[in-house]
Amino acid sequence: MLIAEKLDELGKPAWIALIILSFIAFWPLGLAVLAFMIWSGRMGCGGHGRWERKMMRMQDKMERMRSNFAGGQGPVWRGPSSGNHAFDEYRSETLKRLEDEQREFQEFLERLRFAKDKAEFDQFMADRRNHQTPGQPQPN
Repeated sequence: MLIAEKLDELGKPAWIALIILSFIAFWPLGLAVLAFMIWSGRMGCGGHGRWERKMMRMQDKMERMRSNFAGGQGPVWRGPSSGNHAFDEYRSETLKRLEDEQREFQEFLERLRFAKDKAEFDQFMADRRNHQTPGQPQPN
């Protein structure tokens, strides 16, 4: 693999140029060079260590998010202290107030949706009772 070693010395731009030229000359050759680069790990796609590190970081973040939810009661601020106790207390009270307002707003929206659905259903039933299909006798 004298050619591969020489291209490795020149770096990734040389490999990219080889791929482009091989696609221009004869596309199956370009595919072969591309497959060789992926298989040999020269493109950086074959190394799974990077993906494993990303997955571990993502799992750590998910664990921190889960720990911030206290028994289904909603998020609880457990961030780093600012060093100012009065500000930390104000921040936690404000976040709790915002969480309560959000919960109340969600409940309001749910009640509003239910009322709208009930009104639509009541209207449908009233229209159905009042609508007479042809051939049916009218009730007395």
